[in-house]
Formats: sequence, structure tokens, C-alpha cells
Amino acid sequence: MRVLVSGGGIAGNSVALQLVRAGADVTVVERARQQRDGGQAVGLRGSSPRIAERMGLMPGIDRHRLHVRGMVDVDGRGREILRTSFHDGTGPLTDIEITRGDLNQVLLEAISASGGVTDYRYGDHVVSLEQDDTGVEVAFDSGSSGRFDLVIAADGVRSAVRRMAFGPEEQFVRYLGGYMSFFTMPTPESWEPGWMMAHAVPNASIALRPDSDPAACNVMITLRAAADPALRGDVAAQQRFIRRMLAGAGWLAPAALETMSTAADFVFDELVRLDPPSLSKGRVVLLGDSGFCGSPMTGRGTAMAIVGAYVLAGELAAAPGDLGAALSRYEATMIPFLQRAKRIPGGGIKSKVPATQFGLGLAHLRLKAFASPPVRQVLRRLSGDQVEELPVYR
Repeated sequence: MRVLVSGGGIAGNSVALQLVRAGADVTVVERARQQRDGGQAVGLRGSSPRIAERMGLMPGIDRHRLHVRGMVDVDGRGREILRTSFHDGTGPLTDIEITRGDLNQVLLEAISASGGVTDYRYGDHVVSLEQDDTGVEVAFDSGSSGRFDLVIAADGVRSAVRRMAFGPEEQFVRYLGGYMSFFTMPTPESWEPGWMMAHAVPNASIALRPDSDPAACNVMITLRAAADPALRGDVAAQQRFIRRMLAGAGWLAPAALETMSTAADFVFDELVRLDPPSLSKGRVVLLGDSGFCGSPMTGRGTAMAIVGAYVLAGELAAAPGDLGAALSRYEATMIPFLQRAKRIPGGGIKSKVPATQFGLGLAHLRLKAFASPPVRQVLRRLSGDQVEELPVYR
């Protein structure tokens, strides 16, 4: 089977690894010109640690694992309001945290150890595709073309491949009431290493998370606002918007905003949930954020990507002569898992980023209640982080 994977992120490299092991002829195209290092910390939740173990990834993950101790909420002067530890997955942190770049490196090393993909292209992407009963003709930005038995769209929530096969994203993308931004800044002296520290003002919050490099930390900004189409693709407008939303915020917000304008890894996007009518259309199949983004507020994007890659590759390998049946079983296995995984713990952005000072006070009281063991047991059952019984593929 000749398979094209569009996107060299966690979802794309996870499925490429399993398909290489199954003997498929795999090509990966990644729009970035080189491997992306560093990045925000991601957590393995629910079933994903078990699946990562089956894929042989845990030794590599353990080498790069971040040891995050918990979360500290602070006021505008940096004084502690609340300190909590949610390593069981009921909060923003999990027991297994790793930067996105390090996890991708673990996957690339595993791909190389398994024989490598047939063709791995950085700085290239799909510009058109046309499928028939026997395959998919694909043209690339580089000017080359190829024919594949299957195309896997793993190119993110703004997936170009999904748009070509399924139509405009507006059909199945739902705006969730806000934006998030991520970038890296030098570690401030007043930041407490090993802890995720956060400061909130009405309609906005800023948090600093540990990075694999002690000299740096990851900034995560969440903003509650109506959708503004003018922000899409305009970095200068995005950063003006962030500064306006965080105007008057204290603690380390001014230092982070000063760093933001020169951050090479600045990312800004809408918070959206993606619910396409199906995970496949003909010989094009969706994986990761391209097919089932629940927004970063779920905290489960990485888990969904790894589990989805494992199931998709497993079903393809189990039925190499019946692509339709394999894709149907992939969807039937994933849909119940995704319905739980796409839930946002604690509600939506209204509870995560209150609009008033009174609401912020209630949020802190709610966090204190969540810290009690009985409540956390209930949260685990409701959060979608329970360990699912997934198929075991040879």
C-alpha cells in the first residue's frame, strides 16, 4: 500500500511509524522547512500512555519527560492565591508531560529505527488531489506529483487536504468563544521552576509552563472574545489584540508581552471544535486535529492523535486488501472515544476565563473544591480521561 501522510506533526509521525512497521510504502510531506524543536508541553492522558507503551514510545518519552509539580494561581503582584496538583489528569496537568518538539523527536527516532519512510519531505505540501476508484493523484507545491492508495490528512485544524476532499471548514467548525496564543520566553527570576503558574484578569489569562530547557518557559494566553475574522493571518493585529486584552494585568504579563513581538515560535488561533460528518471520504482519511480537534481546552489533542494513529494504522494493516472496511472500522472505533475526549473539563471558556472579578473569585473556590479526592474521582469519570479498552493490533 502506498500511503501519503500530509503533516509531520505528532499525528502524522505516529501513523507513519505504525505504517512503516506494517510494511507500507509511506511518504510524509511537512510544510515547515525543518523539524520543529521545543514548543508547548503536551500531556498523555487516559488511554494514550497505554497506546504509547504498545508502540514502544515510552522509553523515549521518559528520557524527555517534564517533571511538573502542579499549578499555582497568583494575583497581579505575584502573591499565591491557590496551589494545586492535578497529576491524575483531572486538571490542566498530567503525570506524563513532554514538549511537543521532544515527542516528535521520539517519533522520528522510532521511524528511523524501523527502517524509515520511503520519502520524507520538508518544505512541501499538497496543492491538489483527485481520487478515483483505484487511487489518488496528488500534486505538490514543489511541482512534483504522485499516485497513492490512501491520503491521510494530518495537517492540523486548518487542514488544506481536508478542505480539498471535504469542502470548506465552515461546514463543521464551531467557534468556542475565544482565542489562545503560545510562545516561548526566557525564564523570569520570579517564576517558580517546576510549576505551572497562572494569573487571570477578566476575559483573559496568562500562564507560564516548564520547558525542557531550564533557561526558557512556555507562555500560554487564553482570551475570551467574539470572533474577529480580521485577526486571521495578521500577526501584528493578533499581538495588538493580546496587548489590549491583557492591558492592566500584573505579575509577569508585561515581561511576556515584551517578549511576544520577537518570539520566533509565536502561535495564535481561534478556539474551535471540529465535527466533520465522517472521518473519511473515499481514499482520504482525517487524523488528529484535521479530523477531531476539540480545542486546546480539552487538554487531549495529543492523546487523540496518538490513539487515532494507532487505530488507523492497525485497521489498515489488518485489512490490506479492503480499504473501505478498514476505514469504516477506524471510524466505528474512534467515534465513541472522541465523543468523550472532546469534552472540555469544567465547562467551556466561560468557566475557564470569567468575565468579571466576581467570576474569578468563584473560579478559585471551584478549584479548591476540585482538589478534594472524592470530587476528583467524579471528575475522572466525567472527563473522558478513563482508560478505554482499545483493540490490540499485531
